[in-house]
Amino acid sequence: MGDVSGSDDSEAGAPRRGPGRRALLIGGAAAGLGVAVLARDELGRLWWRLPGTVKKRTEGEVDAPGAQWTAASSANWRRADRPSDYEIDRVVIHVVQGGYATALKVFKDPGHGAAAHYVVRKDGHVAQMIRELDVAYHAGDRSMNERSVGIEHEGFVDREESFTDAMYAASARLTAGVCERYGIPVDREHIIGHVEVEGTDHTDPGPHWDWDRYLRLVRTSRARARANPRASPEPGRT
Repeated sequence: MGDVSGSDDSEAGAPRRGPGRRALLIGGAAAGLGVAVLARDELGRLWWRLPGTVKKRTEGEVDAPGAQWTAASSANWRRADRPSDYEIDRVVIHVVQGGYATALKVFKDPGHGAAAHYVVRKDGHVAQMIRELDVAYHAGDRSMNERSVGIEHEGFVDREESFTDAMYAASARLTAGVCERYGIPVDREHIIGHVEVEGTDHTDPGPHWDWDRYLRLVRTSRARARANPRASPEPGRT
């Protein structure tokens, strides 16, 4: 029998040393096409980050009607163009382990290294510190940060009295708005506690956070907003 090694037309059962030149060329072309598609998609997401390109921002603008703008340190978040570059499909609920003023102070501290998009006070007042289109360092996990909106609440995880009626109501309206804007389902898979973020060592919002009550309020707020779309939902008093 003649030597057929290296031939793309070898008979069944004959030894083959590897793919032929034609197969390598076809495979290489396909791989090149795949890289080109990935590169195009990545450029589509990141074009606005190129030198000389500035994403338009309006100073003091808020995403949630009724929220008060007070900026977190730029060291505690990074610019993005969500949901164009990162899909938003989670809301993460936090508890400060302290007061409202404490949360604002540490989120404005560049050395803190973390901040949430929103902070909710016991009386229902809401501060927005980072735009929803940007990535806040709040969850302790890069992937979760990129895909979520973080909502901080003043109080302590071991004190049930921390979570007032006004806080629940304002936070629920806030979360309902986020879910409506990005098509996020109102359930415990998509609205989670910081404790549920993989790899975290946090325990918030703790055992006294009433999830059943909270989700009912979120669903009610979203239904009310859909029934009366001209009325902007108020997440908190100013």
